[in-house]
Amino acid sequence: MKFLITTVSAMALAGAAGLGAQAQDAENAETQTAALDTIIVLGDGSQVGLLNEYEGGQVARGGRAGMLGNVDFMDLPFNATAYTEKLIRDQQAESVADVLQNDPVVRVARGFGNFQELYVIRGFPVYSDDMTYNGVYGILPRQFVAAEMLERVEVFRGANSFLNGAAPGGSGVGGAFNLVPKRAPDDPLTRLTVGYGNQGQGYGALDIGRRFGADDALGLRVNAVRRDGETAVDNQDRELTVLSAGADYQGPRFRFSADIGFQDHRIDAPRPSVTPLGEIPEPPDASVNFAQPWTYTDERQLFGAVRGEFDLTDNVTVWAAAGARNGEEDNVLANPSAQADGVTTAYRFDNVREDNILSADAGVRAEFETGAIGHRLIASGSAISSESENAYAFSSFAGFAGDLYDPFAVAPPAPDFFVGGDLSDPLVTEEVDNSSLAIADIVSLFDGRLLATLGARYQNIETASFDYNTGAELSRYEDDAITPAFALVYRASDRVSLYANYAEALIPGQTAPATSGGAPVENAGEVFAPFTAEQYEAGIKVDWDGFGGTLSAFSTTLPSAFVENNVFSVAGEQENTGIELSVFGELAENVRLLGGLTLLDAELSRTQNGQFDGKTAIGVPEVQANLNAEWDVPAVPGLTLDGRIIYTGEQETNQANTIQLDSWTRLDAGVRYETTLYDRGVTFRARMENLTDESYWASAGGFPGANYLVLSAPRSVFVSVSADF
Repeated sequence: MKFLITTVSAMALAGAAGLGAQAQDAENAETQTAALDTIIVLGDGSQVGLLNEYEGGQVARGGRAGMLGNVDFMDLPFNATAYTEKLIRDQQAESVADVLQNDPVVRVARGFGNFQELYVIRGFPVYSDDMTYNGVYGILPRQFVAAEMLERVEVFRGANSFLNGAAPGGSGVGGAFNLVPKRAPDDPLTRLTVGYGNQGQGYGALDIGRRFGADDALGLRVNAVRRDGETAVDNQDRELTVLSAGADYQGPRFRFSADIGFQDHRIDAPRPSVTPLGEIPEPPDASVNFAQPWTYTDERQLFGAVRGEFDLTDNVTVWAAAGARNGEEDNVLANPSAQADGVTTAYRFDNVREDNILSADAGVRAEFETGAIGHRLIASGSAISSESENAYAFSSFAGFAGDLYDPFAVAPPAPDFFVGGDLSDPLVTEEVDNSSLAIADIVSLFDGRLLATLGARYQNIETASFDYNTGAELSRYEDDAITPAFALVYRASDRVSLYANYAEALIPGQTAPATSGGAPVENAGEVFAPFTAEQYEAGIKVDWDGFGGTLSAFSTTLPSAFVENNVFSVAGEQENTGIELSVFGELAENVRLLGGLTLLDAELSRTQNGQFDGKTAIGVPEVQANLNAEWDVPAVPGLTLDGRIIYTGEQETNQANTIQLDSWTRLDAGVRYETTLYDRGVTFRARMENLTDESYWASAGGFPGANYLVLSAPRSVFVSVSADF
């Protein structure tokens, strides 16, 4: 795999250089001058505005790259894709996870022990509460984010602590996600959508947008969403209420946005994850629900953020942003462990949680020249403070029996066997305070053909844990680190870019445990510095008459800690090496493609006593592929057909690599018809996911080192009609 990646990367870079040279030979001097004028446009660097959509409207020309602000994808020395509100609406996506089903580098899993959407990118997890909301950490709902309130889902692939700061939840080694709230469009919008799907789930959404004032500088956007009824999984009911409002101001020197959202999401009898006890059981029918009827998950989130920037001069801009969230969660769970024959055992687990979070960032951007060298100098600072209240209660660990293939209900056992805190009045159990300062310079050389980015971020991480029952402090961790970054972009032509980067990811260090395997640890209590993951990446980007793509190769090395010879040390290492291909845009008139391919080798390069050296990490497939195609039927104006195929290769379920999940393929299909009725724009949509109703284990784990299984969603059908008034 490593040899293949190196070879492909070298061939791609050599081929791109040749392509760029040929293009230059074919262009006359006048065309070259026009191309150079295009090349030096980096994207406006704005921390508030949005870049235009790419041809086809499914992705944008670029997005926010943390402290660098908006950057066009051809000038960004990293690999990123920004999915648009149009794609979200056309695919009738319900959540961020549905949007990310289009991304060949991302796979959707589930949080440990709960129903949190979790995203695996480049083989490393990103927790949903480690995404940013309009560039601010910690503000989004933890478990699930409804797609209807989003203008963009921006996917950044790779280590990003320099650009964004360390994720407060300790994930984000392989990438990052930024969610942009909806903005008022140029034309007045009043859209009502009603829908129905699955076994009996109704849907209604209202979307209103207006612009006001001189030059329509002020915009308002309001969304209301309600889902209620049974899902495609047997006896699983779901209720979702979403309210969001956003305002933005786009003045000549001052730009501002303010957003607030409320989300109430409840699932009754949610089908749980399954932990295998040895061999993997055959997946049951995808519609079967082996949840206990008394289980549920319920979360209520209130969140918001403001962001503004002001041009002090034509070349100097300052910005500031702040956000907050109050989130409450209440869960009654019973996740089974299963033998190979499907016989299960489970116990009840109740937990409550409340989060209060404040987050902010600010910075300054200046553009100037020193001789023939252009500079975009950026300095920023950020901080996040979170406080979590938690309590839990378990029933007897002896558990109760069940069956994956013939599930039956049992009386809910009393959650009084092992209790931490008061479920009705939980205490503060965790505090996180992160702060950072960063500086970067984007240097433009050779008339803008070469862009070099050099920078570093100083990060301070402080965490504390407290006793569930008394509130007494148990441990406190504080340390700091500097994460540098260096990146290059070479514009071989206005259609081809070559790029390379070195970047790092930062996650909190660990504290040596008191014992391991029943034996005392000699350096118990020692606090280790933050772990630094190192990334090397190179690739080529193409923007060719409305069809674009990126081919890249990368290697990311992540340290880990374990006990060996009674000493806890940072002696472990995982190295993920891969090739990514992403494509998007209009391949031909009336035809749009979106998708790509990922080849990934996630190797445990150093493990405890060397017992798993050279093995593949749990839950990371070697091959991932996605392809979504849309066709506007010429014979029927307004009619569009689309189809999507998702392929995921085998996944290891233990560190010894003796048991694997089978590869799986999912087929989705959709149709929409846009017309005018009574002088109103009307769109009819129908979509079927898992067209062939395949049953498979979709993922193994997601939380590092865990191997719990998530069953595929059954065939689901959803129809809707939208009318613009």
